[in-house]
Amino acid sequence: MIFFAPFRDRGKRRKSITMEIIKSPAELLKRKVEILEKMKSKEKALVRVHMGTSGLASGAKEIYEFFRLELEKRNIDTSVISTGDMGYCFAEPTIEVTRPGEAPVVFGYVDKLKADVIIEKYIKNGEYVNGVLPANYRTI
Repeated sequence: MIFFAPFRDRGKRRKSITMEIIKSPAELLKRKVEILEKMKSKEKALVRVHMGTSGLASGAKEIYEFFRLELEKRNIDTSVISTGDMGYCFAEPTIEVTRPGEAPVVFGYVDKLKADVIIEKYIKNGEYVNGVLPANYRTI
């Protein structure tokens, strides 16, 4: 069965989208697997710059801008996002880097020089650099 849902596009015209109705948990699981496979095929590295109050006070905004500009300048396909505080206030600014298919790695005391080393060695080549903090959390 197909469900049609009309919606407005900037108030000018109506469009319809089709949505399949999922009838069983098995269909839902199948759809989940399909979506996850699509996501993994497009997977790229992710840099999370932690910008809680202590991070901002320690210069996380500058680190965020540095990563965003440098990764774009070097044509490295990586997403850079800002997040809240992680609880590593003693080591701010902190960043978390997740390479495709690998567990996230958290770096502390990141300045522009260290950010440059992280880009060149860890993000590009997968080589660990000094400043890795032990993970005391689990991602969802």
